[in-house]
Amino acid sequence: MTAAHAVQGQGRAVQGTLDDLGTPLAEVTFVVVDLETTGGSAADSAITEIGAVKVRGGVELGELGTLVDPGGPVPPFITALTGITTAMVTAAPRMDSVLPAFLEFARGCVLVAHNAPFDIGFLKAACAANGYAWPAFPVVDTVDLARRVLGKDEVPNCKLGTLARFFRTRTEPTHRALADARATVEVLHGLIERLGSFGVTSLEELRGFAKAPTPEQRRKRHLAEDVPSAPGVYLFEDAGGEILYVGKSGDLRSRVRSYFTGSETRRRVREMVGLAERVRTIVCATGLEAEVRELRLIAEHKPRYNRRSKFPERAIWLKLTAEPFPRLSIVRECRDDGARYLGPISSRRQAEEARAALHEAVPLRQCTQRLTVRLVERGRARTCALADLGRCGAPCDGRESPDAYAVHAETARAIMEGDVRPVVAAAQVRIDRLASELRYEEAAAQRDRLAAFVRAAARGQRLAALARLPELVAARPGFDGGWELSVVRYGRLAAAGTVPPRAHPRPYVDALIATAETVFPPGGGAPGGVALGAPPSSGATAEEMECVLRWLDLPGVRLVELDGAWTCPAHGAEGLRARIDNAYASHDPDAGQGRR
Repeated sequence: MTAAHAVQGQGRAVQGTLDDLGTPLAEVTFVVVDLETTGGSAADSAITEIGAVKVRGGVELGELGTLVDPGGPVPPFITALTGITTAMVTAAPRMDSVLPAFLEFARGCVLVAHNAPFDIGFLKAACAANGYAWPAFPVVDTVDLARRVLGKDEVPNCKLGTLARFFRTRTEPTHRALADARATVEVLHGLIERLGSFGVTSLEELRGFAKAPTPEQRRKRHLAEDVPSAPGVYLFEDAGGEILYVGKSGDLRSRVRSYFTGSETRRRVREMVGLAERVRTIVCATGLEAEVRELRLIAEHKPRYNRRSKFPERAIWLKLTAEPFPRLSIVRECRDDGARYLGPISSRRQAEEARAALHEAVPLRQCTQRLTVRLVERGRARTCALADLGRCGAPCDGRESPDAYAVHAETARAIMEGDVRPVVAAAQVRIDRLASELRYEEAAAQRDRLAAFVRAAARGQRLAALARLPELVAARPGFDGGWELSVVRYGRLAAAGTVPPRAHPRPYVDALIATAETVFPPGGGAPGGVALGAPPSSGATAEEMECVLRWLDLPGVRLVELDGAWTCPAHGAEGLRARIDNAYASHDPDAGQGRR
């Protein structure tokens, strides 16, 4: 079989062949590479092991595998995951001697990796750090190929271990570089075999296959025809009118059209496109309005294909109860009950860490029994071991009077309302003592508790300050020379608009304020009487207020009008947040995991 075109050569026509259309896969030399690292980001982590296998036409041509000295200790969670310890890499070669050998091994080949952006990102960072220009390697990602070739009925996910079991590879992935590279070679061969049924026979077809739109995506392109080029929110709906997915964009037409092209490779989104029958759009005045409307629509309709922001009501709070002998409780709702609340907090684990930090500073009771003055006076309250350890005020056994315990409760209230110095001081004393005793893991646990508390307190104090304001009007310079306007009432975006270029802004500001949504102050127990978890009808969710705060922090934003005092506590957690985030970023136990 010959190609349909001819090539002119020295006065006569030469018929081309199919080989002219691309490099046959049987002639391509692949170098399958896998890395182990000290973390998940190439910016602040290093390579601990490189494994690479060179293959062509199904035949192995060579292997390269070595440990690499990362220049520092291997974190304990990485050791638990990979088995690589600090002692193992101490005598290993440094990256400046390993990198030239790898680049020579892979020269002129096609790089293959499972979740290629991760491995290639670290290799590029290593080249930049050691003064090497990154070669223009063609790259193939087996994750992208697997998502296109295999259906959900075949594999539940595209992790390397899952694919290795599906293709019954001889090598089992073990989170060691060379073993995982060998397993990836077999996965690659299995995927190439499956790609034969799609007519993929060349390297060019292989690399373009994962980016090709599905037939369903091509068939649904007409859904984007009437979408305007403006900022706003878009909603994908099925034939019955159910909202499948909600998104936002500064250019609705461009964003919606991308769902029907090969640039959209997410499996769930492609599945959603197959179910969609219409796209509804809501044009917004500004990007902030689009972001806020997206959050509200997701929270209201909870579309099955949206992953984030679906359940703002599930926020977690640390509560100082309103009872004769208050205690700290983790709850999912703010109520107007006279209690004090700290949060919202991202997870229950973080809430427990923050509570532990507060308990280190204030000896509040940790039992859950309902204590009353009469119950204590009659000696009927249950006691526990924490009193003997000195970690509880122990009002249950009369060791402290109600008035003495009330001092502890008042200290806890002051901390939650803004003065975090007692928690920071108590944590620092404990950290210093543990470090001097060489109990570094326990000291790190104390630092994590302090970080959780500071982050929760800083977030709550920032949001509470905004939620207390009856009205805030701000303006941001627009790209066209005009202005973007926002009216915020009790933390909720009440109106958004624009001022045309060269127009006087005052009439537009007055008109926007006059037509803005009426927002009633939400009641509750957060600082200033504002409950950040109040229903959206009477205020704003925490996530919406964070959108507003991010917008207010943008360069060029100006306050036009402000009703009330917009302040954070002088001794609050906001001043410590940046230092805490920098200090604890490298100690996140989840960093670097989940990439396979």
